Amino acid sequence: MRLLVVEDDPLIARSLNQALTPLGNTVEAFTRYAEASAALRHDRFDLILLDLGLPDGDGLTLLGELRERGDTTPVLILTARDGIDDRVRGLDLGADDYLAKPFSLAELEARVRALLRRSQQRTDNRLSLGALCFDPASGVATLNGEALDLPRRELRLLEGLLLHAGSITPREMLENRLFGFGDVGSNALEVYVSRLRKRLQGSGLRIRTFRGLGYRLEEER
Repeated sequence: MRLLVVEDDPLIARSLNQALTPLGNTVEAFTRYAEASAALRHDRFDLILLDLGLPDGDGLTLLGELRERGDTTPVLILTARDGIDDRVRGLDLGADDYLAKPFSLAELEARVRALLRRSQQRTDNRLSLGALCFDPASGVATLNGEALDLPRRELRLLEGLLLHAGSITPREMLENRLFGFGDVGSNALEVYVSRLRKRLQGSGLRIRTFRGLGYRLEEER
């Protein structure tokens, strides 16, 4: 899928790119209204993630222009504005969903999956590797067909690793998924990785550490 991110905060834009690219998407990001408007007139995207407070214009105006010319590309609005009037106006203009900042990457990914699934009339987004399976829609993880009773952060860690199954999941991405964009203790992530490793013992799967890079969920050989 080809996604357009219109976001003027470089930290958020980078985090969105890191979170959405591993889902099989190509992410293009613009920080300004004029750039995004030009891109939307010449290219086709499968989903638009739109910030409202842009330095050279209002995201709602951009959304209105998009819908006026008959472009039905799904739009997920991302904004720090929490007023009900802005939400109503955005939805009336044709936004498909609304996510207020600050938000968790896990919720963002779930909403992106739902919008893409709806636009393509797909029904199944389950992630799996070997005997391990996670259903993002229900939030249920199973191992050998048996439900895993995982705390919230272990479940987010498991989903993040499954999204990159067989590849290295960057440490920063996992920390953002589990703890948000704030400061994180130096060994906080390792605590949850260690707990999840214990739960996967005997499953034929393992979590490998790559120093300075991240972790990889893989099948044991």
